[in-house]
Amino acid sequence: MPGDERGVRSVERGSIGEDMSERYFPDGMPPPLADTTTLPWWQAAAEHRLVVQRCADCQATRLPPSPVCAECRSPEFDWKEVSGGGSVYTFTIVHRPIAADQALPFVIAVIALDDSGGIRMISNLVEVECDEVEVGMAVELVWEDMSEELALPRFRPRQS
Repeated sequence: MPGDERGVRSVERGSIGEDMSERYFPDGMPPPLADTTTLPWWQAAAEHRLVVQRCADCQATRLPPSPVCAECRSPEFDWKEVSGGGSVYTFTIVHRPIAADQALPFVIAVIALDDSGGIRMISNLVEVECDEVEVGMAVELVWEDMSEELALPRFRPRQS
């Protein structure tokens, strides 16, 4: 991730026992940008760890990261690692490309994350046919490695 000098290589990343996904992010899309608030989240993602911010005062969780708690306005926080399991809260099927050479159709879903304190996360649902997706479907995390420094969380139907 630009601005991050950790030097963690993909072969040194932690694993949560999930396979890597194939490449879904179109080459024409600009990479995400990190700032001082979001950099720890991107660093954890590069290590294949999904984390949410947790307020150090009231324990409320939040994602995306922000400098203050929306519940109590405290600027103090830590990071809580979550399992990456969850369920489809809602979804849409995209039929028009947002970048050149993008495979269509694809699914954008809101995932209700397990053990996260009620966090919902927007991501792509992969490794599933569009007509098989349904609200409530159990999903699991899979990482899309964009480079040695950047990994994006995706979700797929939970493997039993």
